[in-house]
Amino acid sequence: MVRKACDDLARPVFVDTTKLEWVPSPAAGVERRMLFRVGDEVAHATSIVRYAPESAFPRHVHGGGGEILVLEGTFQDEHGDYPAGTYFRNPPGTSHVPAAKDGCTIFVRLWQFREGDDMQIVRRPGDGERDGQRLGASQAVILFDDGHEEVRIETWQPGATASIGNERGLEFLVLAGTATIDGETLGPQSWGRLPAGVNLTAKVGPEEVRVWLKHAPPLHPDVLEMPARR
Repeated sequence: MVRKACDDLARPVFVDTTKLEWVPSPAAGVERRMLFRVGDEVAHATSIVRYAPESAFPRHVHGGGGEILVLEGTFQDEHGDYPAGTYFRNPPGTSHVPAAKDGCTIFVRLWQFREGDDMQIVRRPGDGERDGQRLGASQAVILFDDGHEEVRIETWQPGATASIGNERGLEFLVLAGTATIDGETLGPQSWGRLPAGVNLTAKVGPEEVRVWLKHAPPLHPDVLEMPARR
C-alpha cells in the first residue's frame, strides 16, 4: 500500500514507507525516503533517513528547526548518543554534526517550526509526561506540548479500536504492530497525515501497536520561511 498526495495538505495521506525507494542525500552513506517535501535540498520536509555504519552528515545549522525520532539503532552527534525511542527538537539556529557509528534509522521533520518556537528538548526512552489513557490505549506519554502542537507516543491494546479527535490536524507514524485505518493496513514505519476535522479511527491487529502522534496543523500558518534560492 502506498497512497500518496503528500504535498496536498488538505487531503488525508497514508504511506507504507517501506515500499518507497531510498534516495541518496548529499552525504555519503545517508539515504532518505521522502514523505513530504516543499522545496529543494533546503525544504519543508518530512523523511525517513537511514545512516549506514560510520556515516555522518557535515555540520549544519537548523535554520528552520529540526525534529527527530530515532527508530532503529543509535543516532549520534557531538552532544551525545541517542538510542532508538529518543525524541528531540532542535530549534531554529541550533547546529550539530549527525552521525551513526553502527548505523541507524530516524524520522525527521525539517523547516516546520513556527515563529517563536525556540524550545530545545531531548526525551530519551521512558521520558515524558504520562497522560490519561484513551479508550483502547494502555499507555500514553506526552513528549512535547506548547499549546500550539502536542507530540505523544501511545500504545494501543490488541484488538482494540482507538478513536482520536482531530481539531488541529493530525500526523502519525506507526512504530510497532499493525492497525487498519481508513481501510488501509498499516505496519511499522507507515506514516499518515489528516487535515483538521478528519478524525482517526484505528482497528488494532492481534498485537499491540505503538504510534507516534502529532496534533498540529499540517504546516503552521506562521511556519518559518525558507531562504530565497540564489
